Amino acid sequence: MVSELREFTEEQDFAALRSWLEENGTLDITDALSRLEPEERALPFRLLDKDRALAVFEALDPVHQQQLLDALREERVRELVNAMQPDDRVRLLDEMPAAVATRLQAGLPPEQRAATAALLGYPPGSAGRIMTPDVTNVRASMTAADALAKVRRAGRRPMRSQMLVLPVTDDERRLIGVVDLPDVVAAEPSTRIRDLMQPETLYVRADEEQERAARLIQEADLIALPVVDREDRLVGMITVDDAMEIVEAEDTEDFSRVGGTEPLELPYLSAGVFQLARKRAPWLLTLAVAFTLTVVVLNSFEQALEALPALAFFIPMLIGTGGNSGAQAATLVVRAMAVGEVRFGDLTKIIFREMRVGLVLGTTLAVVALPLVSLVYTVPIGTVIALTLVGICTWASFAGGMLPLIAKRVGIDPAVVSSPFIATLVDATGLVMYFLIAYAVIGDQLTVAAAALGA
Repeated sequence: MVSELREFTEEQDFAALRSWLEENGTLDITDALSRLEPEERALPFRLLDKDRALAVFEALDPVHQQQLLDALREERVRELVNAMQPDDRVRLLDEMPAAVATRLQAGLPPEQRAATAALLGYPPGSAGRIMTPDVTNVRASMTAADALAKVRRAGRRPMRSQMLVLPVTDDERRLIGVVDLPDVVAAEPSTRIRDLMQPETLYVRADEEQERAARLIQEADLIALPVVDREDRLVGMITVDDAMEIVEAEDTEDFSRVGGTEPLELPYLSAGVFQLARKRAPWLLTLAVAFTLTVVVLNSFEQALEALPALAFFIPMLIGTGGNSGAQAATLVVRAMAVGEVRFGDLTKIIFREMRVGLVLGTTLAVVALPLVSLVYTVPIGTVIALTLVGICTWASFAGGMLPLIAKRVGIDPAVVSSPFIATLVDATGLVMYFLIAYAVIGDQLTVAAAALGA
């Protein structure tokens, strides 16, 4: 599909391009355009009719939107930016250089400029920043017929933006409930809106975090969520499409940090080699420094390794098992925190649970390892390995369950202290545990072997 579009574009085959655009849907066109080089996107985009061009443009990532605007004429740029919904326009302006964003904002009609400025006035990352201010509200005293008449007067764009949900307000625009448009349509014309309102009204304040609003929409299975100011006055609505973008962005950020890299602010294929390297380098340097703890531990127990070299054979397995166990616990806890399933108040419960899980996992591995290691080496070494597996899995699960919650409490992103950090911590402490258990179980053998080496 992309190869066809690129071929038609390079040959400037307008008839083939128009045919391709007519045969494919908005999402297919958006995906194909995003995979073209920036200078190749303008030609097929110009061949779209006005309404479809706007739909495709709004579906593009802000980075691709900006690149496309750079290739279009000034007049076409103004048309696109003016036709965008205020929340989509704010997202685009946030990604653009300040001078360009100011120039585009100055070219907006007064009404659109005021709506955009209002959203830009909310703090970055707040619910007010992503809401749609273009809202059709109704009164509880209205009849279904009156409400439908108001919706018709509002026009198509507002109805599309609020996604079939009408907020119900009092005379001072304070939110008192919501009503689904399909319920209004199906009701008798004389039915009062108060009789059609949903029994529970969920909302967020404009200064609350975007992620909380997005998670609320996701968990409550909402189409749209009202946004109010500090005096409970309706100021806008957050729609499900914007909420899912926030959820995706937050999940992507957590996933990146769990994997030991900083999140990209642009699509992967749009990032350059040095941009990708810059996002990964700080983590690699940090973890490389942290790995020196493992070197220090190994150096401290150098005599034990010289006395009984067989102990060294199991180090990769033990630290790998501990790191994986801790990463599993941390991943589950970070995810549970992200979706609101656990909080800091659950710390004791989580620690107790993860320690029991680690004990079960360690015991299971020990039961398998003890006879195998004893058969190949000796029973004492098999006992050391088995006890270490129990201890290291219990300790790693404890650390993996505890550290994300503590990090959140002190204001650090929990994902930062997840898999790579915990794995590094468990590597060093797990080795200490390993050698201490070895000295406790086979200390006599180590002493005799060390004396022999000294002789």
